[in-house]
Amino acid sequence: MKKQFIILLLSIICISCKEEKKTNGKLNVVTTTTMITDLVQNIGGEHINLQGLMGSGVDPHLYKASEGDVTKLSNADIIFYNGLHLEGKLVEVFEKMKNKKTIAISDAIDESTLIGSDYFASNYDPHIWFDVDYWIQATQFVVNKLSEAIPDQKIAFETNGANYIKKLQTLKVKIKNIIETLPQEKRILVTAHDAFNYFGKAFGFEVVGLQGLSTATEAGVQDVQKLAAFIIEKKLKAIFVESSVPKRTIEALQAAVKSKNHDVVIGGTLYSDALGNAGTIEGTYIGMFEYNVNTIVNALK
Repeated sequence: MKKQFIILLLSIICISCKEEKKTNGKLNVVTTTTMITDLVQNIGGEHINLQGLMGSGVDPHLYKASEGDVTKLSNADIIFYNGLHLEGKLVEVFEKMKNKKTIAISDAIDESTLIGSDYFASNYDPHIWFDVDYWIQATQFVVNKLSEAIPDQKIAFETNGANYIKKLQTLKVKIKNIIETLPQEKRILVTAHDAFNYFGKAFGFEVVGLQGLSTATEAGVQDVQKLAAFIIEKKLKAIFVESSVPKRTIEALQAAVKSKNHDVVIGGTLYSDALGNAGTIEGTYIGMFEYNVNTIVNALK
């Protein structure tokens, strides 16, 4: 396994030794998570060749590069990734690629405003897309990076970015209006892992994740029992599974609550570390966010 990783690493590092490759006269751009793919697509549009590594339901914490990924990365002119150690298995690869081709979206965010964590490798919560204001900053960041790489299309990127930022601002207002229908005392969100802390901070929710910030951390029996007691104490109506995390942990939590002669329903499936299927409303960042908020509010009322 170690040998295979070294071969993968060497294959990717050699990118810096190659000249830029263009397909149909356009730069080849590779992205990691579905959220970043959607963001870059909204800005780059027809002016770039875009390929995403991860699809719907893929957990970036546990994702490992395949041979096909090596080809995509080696042919890329620009690689956008989240950073803050979200892509746990790819961190060493990206950190070794010390050239302008690898760009961390999280670099757009002032570190002093991030949620800290002693339990995550970067010491920061990496789930930055759940703060719409952060995603607006990320949008402008991508506009700037693509404009630097393809100056001839700067106006197009700036126009696309400005239009997308307007949509994100509208999204934020819409979300706030939906959440306002839920009493403050009911704004407690229990999910499989701590992906929603930025959402909670931005919109006034107490957020509790069973597995912590990374899905690589298993929930123990004590974690389940402690959270079950919390659910009973707070009289929560619903808890939530996540599309990119096996539902068995939340089902175990539901069973633990029931064993104490209380009931809590699974209020639905939320999109956390990945968007929904391509071609669906939930397959876009804006659609995913609206879906999540509606699912949460309807289940907790």
